[in-house]
Amino acid sequence: MGEFFKAELKDRFLKYALDRKDYFETKTLYEEFLSPNYSLDFVVKLIREIREYDTKLLDIMGGNGVEIFMMASTQKTRQFLDTGGFKDLHVKEEEKWDAFLNQLTPNTKLSKEPQSFKRTSPEHKKEKTLLVLLISAIAISFAFTLFSILYTSLFQPEYVPADEFERKLEQVRSQYLQENEKLRTQLERNQMIIDSLKQSSFTK
Repeated sequence: MGEFFKAELKDRFLKYALDRKDYFETKTLYEEFLSPNYSLDFVVKLIREIREYDTKLLDIMGGNGVEIFMMASTQKTRQFLDTGGFKDLHVKEEEKWDAFLNQLTPNTKLSKEPQSFKRTSPEHKKEKTLLVLLISAIAISFAFTLFSILYTSLFQPEYVPADEFERKLEQVRSQYLQENEKLRTQLERNQMIIDSLKQSSFTK
């Protein structure tokens, strides 16, 4: 189950509680929205996530041997839904990720590197060409690796449980950060080479 769909379900739970005006059992949400494709435990998991975000969004009562048995809306429920709910939070989070990825686009940063070379001798041109090829190879490798990770983990048409999806999503983020760190380290090394070449040109 995707994160957007989970956010939509949370909003539906809150809206249902708002419309009820009374306490109702957890299994009511299961029968209303998720039966028979998902379990009652998944409903409880989503309710816990709602409470982790803000305990005042639902009034929870334990009973019948369980922590979360009955619930009802609160004064804050309507306010939260009127401001966009969990779907709006999810969209804003995705926009932050998009902005983050755009900032890390290799072509944006790497396109400026060759401009620092002002030498015209055949030897310097050769060094410049080698560095450009190296940087381009790193950028292509990074982009291909990121695409492979995202495609394999998120876009293959197969059903995965919600917990497995979250694990894969966290794995994608971790691998992405690792690849980005490798690229950043390599770029720093290349910058050191460039600075060294510039310094040597000044001393000649």
